[in-house]
Amino acid sequence: MTPWPKKRKVLYMVAQSMSKNEVQTIHVVVPCYRARSHILEVLSAMPDLVSMVHVVDDACPEQTGSHVQDNCRDPRVRVHFNDRNLGVGGAVLRGYEEAMACSADLIVKIDGDGQMDPALIPSFIAPILRGTADYTKGNRFFDLSNIHRMPPLRIFGNAVLSFMAKLSTGYWDIFDPTNGYTAIHASVAKRLPRNKISQRYFFESDILFRLNTLRAVVVDVPMDARYGEEISNLKVSRVVGDFLLKHVRNFTKRIFYNFFLRDLSIASFELVVGVVMMSGGATFGTLKWIQSARGGYETTAGSVMLAALPLIIGLQFLLAFLSYDIASVPRRPIQMPREPHPRAPSPNSFDTRLP
Repeated sequence: MTPWPKKRKVLYMVAQSMSKNEVQTIHVVVPCYRARSHILEVLSAMPDLVSMVHVVDDACPEQTGSHVQDNCRDPRVRVHFNDRNLGVGGAVLRGYEEAMACSADLIVKIDGDGQMDPALIPSFIAPILRGTADYTKGNRFFDLSNIHRMPPLRIFGNAVLSFMAKLSTGYWDIFDPTNGYTAIHASVAKRLPRNKISQRYFFESDILFRLNTLRAVVVDVPMDARYGEEISNLKVSRVVGDFLLKHVRNFTKRIFYNFFLRDLSIASFELVVGVVMMSGGATFGTLKWIQSARGGYETTAGSVMLAALPLIIGLQFLLAFLSYDIASVPRRPIQMPREPHPRAPSPNSFDTRLP
């Protein structure tokens, strides 16, 4: 396994300068399932700016939680046990609950398998502290020079899932939706319908859909992941079909919520007209083709135009709707930050570049 990249000096200085008495409290949630061999390394790398770490043992067969209790001496670490396996989403939501019960202001989620560098936490919380984001997530595709380290199947799978996620979540300016390195403002996490969010592998995509219904601002954070002997529990080939159905469901809900239930706009009109015209043109064209095939005669030019014209016009309306949808990505954060400590350093001092 290759070591994590070295920390940039400015990020190191920021992390060292932040004290628990001067900034908002930052809690880290680490869901654990078959992570026994890497968890202690992950916990030992937690920067000083972290106030508390919530390790959630999701009924791990390797008893990762007990392993942490027996071997980790960091007083910031708290171990929580799920009575049954809830999946990564269920474990993360349990961690959210525990963090909010301890008055956390920002909650960072890191996997326990060693692929995510805790030294990047300042990069993830900086946009939230500056008030320019409600939720941040990692993007392993930002630096093209590092993509070759990722397994080819994972690259293809993430590309397909990213496109489906753009449609269903409404966040057209983000990529790598299954990335589990995230940070969220606690006031936003409290507004999430946590009992409705998918608790399995669809969790990361589903929470983005829920955030869009709240009109929360989501920002990608460039990062690099390391791949070694750890085994991923997510098999892309097994989840693509299930993800597709759930993305279609969320897309339908999002369009109904945003363009018909909450508000009516020109985009609502464009969508309805576009769907009606394309459906009508396709239906008329299909019927005429069947009639000509059965009758053994050629379809007239007029019939072809009557089928093609609604299709062309309908497509233009749908493209106009899509353009409106892309332009309506949330831009105004909904977080409700507490009053900063008078001695707190300015959040604008954070450098969000990769170390």
